[in-house]
Amino acid sequence: MTPSTHDSQPEPLVFNDTAQVGVVMGSASDWETMQHAVDLLKTFDVPYDLRVVSAHRMPHDMAEYGAWATHQGLRAIIAGAGGAAHLPGMLAALTAVPVFGVPVASRYLRGEDSLLSIVQMPRGVPVATFAIGESGAANAALHVIANLATTDATLAAKLASFRQQQTDAARAMRVPT
Repeated sequence: MTPSTHDSQPEPLVFNDTAQVGVVMGSASDWETMQHAVDLLKTFDVPYDLRVVSAHRMPHDMAEYGAWATHQGLRAIIAGAGGAAHLPGMLAALTAVPVFGVPVASRYLRGEDSLLSIVQMPRGVPVATFAIGESGAANAALHVIANLATTDATLAAKLASFRQQQTDAARAMRVPT
């Protein structure tokens, strides 16, 4: 897609019609963080739709994505953004699909700006907000998986196994002497 002028029409977005979860980020540079969410969705075999949707540079695409998420019946959207980090909140305003916000670390403020932008949503437009960076992306995916597992026995069993593996690994840790 070439850069468009004010009055041109964007190309239509192509969506993954099997997705249960949307994973969006404001820029391709956010992938380093957001891949941790995708890795867990893959591990748990949760179908997802993945794309860059910039709240500031692609507002019409963002609105189209929000409408599609509702129509498609997505169960959750994991939205990562850095800097002003408006993507999670704007998507929450556009759809009733639960949004899980991941603050992406920025060069100058280490993601603190992103965290504050995402966590300080006005009453009535909730975004579940997670830690800055990789842990936040992973935990957002695990939170989505836990929510999906409340109505999916197979997924619930996979999540229980995953948590048991974490417990076993922690119990096996030894302090070097």
